[in-house]
Amino acid sequence: MSGEIRAEVVRGFGASRHSHITGLGLDADGRARKIGGGLVGQEEAREAAGVIVEMVREGRLGGRGILIVGPPGTGKTALAIAIARELGEDTPFVALNAGELFRGDSGKLEMLLQAFRKAIGVRVRERREVVEGVVTSISVSKRRTPFSPYPVIAGARITLETKDESRTFTVGPEVAEQLVALGVRRGDVIVIDLETGVVRVVGRGKGRGQSFDIDVVREVELPEGPVRKVKEFVRTLTLHDIDASIAAQRVAFTGLLSMFEAERGVTSEDRKKTDELVKKWVGEGKAEIVAGVIFIDDAHLLDMESFSFLSKAMESDLAPIIVLATNRGVAKIRGTDIESPHGIPRDLLDRLLIITTRPYTRDEIKEIIRIRADEEEVLLSENALERLADIGSEKSLRYAIQLLEPAMIVAKRRGSRRVEAEHVEEAERLFADIKRSIQLVEKYRDLMM
Repeated sequence: MSGEIRAEVVRGFGASRHSHITGLGLDADGRARKIGGGLVGQEEAREAAGVIVEMVREGRLGGRGILIVGPPGTGKTALAIAIARELGEDTPFVALNAGELFRGDSGKLEMLLQAFRKAIGVRVRERREVVEGVVTSISVSKRRTPFSPYPVIAGARITLETKDESRTFTVGPEVAEQLVALGVRRGDVIVIDLETGVVRVVGRGKGRGQSFDIDVVREVELPEGPVRKVKEFVRTLTLHDIDASIAAQRVAFTGLLSMFEAERGVTSEDRKKTDELVKKWVGEGKAEIVAGVIFIDDAHLLDMESFSFLSKAMESDLAPIIVLATNRGVAKIRGTDIESPHGIPRDLLDRLLIITTRPYTRDEIKEIIRIRADEEEVLLSENALERLADIGSEKSLRYAIQLLEPAMIVAKRRGSRRVEAEHVEEAERLFADIKRSIQLVEKYRDLMM
């Protein structure tokens, strides 16, 4: 299996605005703490999301999706991310705005299909024979060749040690070149894959060599057991990762036709091969499917064709958790004259569990701003925090958070490391909120086209 697919491991979530979120912040009984998991308030919504997570874990969500309804700036995206975080660190999360589907050349259904496959993970387990240990000695040999005026690496002799054993190995030039390129030295803990010859430096063995207060190499415990062993490695790919890898192999194989093949991107045939490969891995016990989360904001912007795609996707055994969000009440379904709650067809609404969010209180706004300031490393005085809380309550939470960085710049210009209320007020003067910008347009309406 190891030689068939090369793809990147899924890591984390891309939304920096929500990088502080670690989960739903629930206690053992499923009750939401006032502040927990990087979330503040919205206790009922978070508890409802906790029930969703349990349904997913018990396999009881099949055929249904989730709809989060609430005013702008009430944490709908944050709630979707928290659901994914709660399900596990390697749970794929894909977020898109419904309006994005109607831009670009790919077509909305192709974009939806690609997003869905990015939201389905494959947790691959590989048992590989390796040698692992801390380097206690290393010597690289070189030889002369008629093809080079300089000596070339001929091999190496390396001794690795664990807490229980020490062994010496001779390695060929391919492995020796990696040892040199990686700068492997005595005291480093390394792993060498015996099948592929790939060398990986794990870190610096604790107590081996000089230690520093600040260093780019992390210290690790010495390995235990034998030096040569079979070790399990776990990595999570997505179906789209594998699609893209198979497509890349196809393009490389086509040679002269690669220019034309590359334009086609991932094809249905590539996806079929991916599905067959993943089915084989799962059947052999080498992999398991990880249901990720696909979050579609402004769901009222979708059209009938897109809603039909979602309905069909919910019936599939291989589907991610579908989370839609909207801030609309009754709205026309895009491309029709039909009015429906939230701009979503009623037959699809009947299959959605609806979670509602409410506007934040002033105290909740204050705590959210405090969390974001810590995340963005903005040092706020208590007066500045109170002023931002007032702005968030009177105008909008998003506007208040947007003022954090500008206020910090103003503070630095005035020689202060800490943001004070006056710095916030100066940032507020420089950058208008929506109401003030509308008032400006109305005032000079006659001068505007």
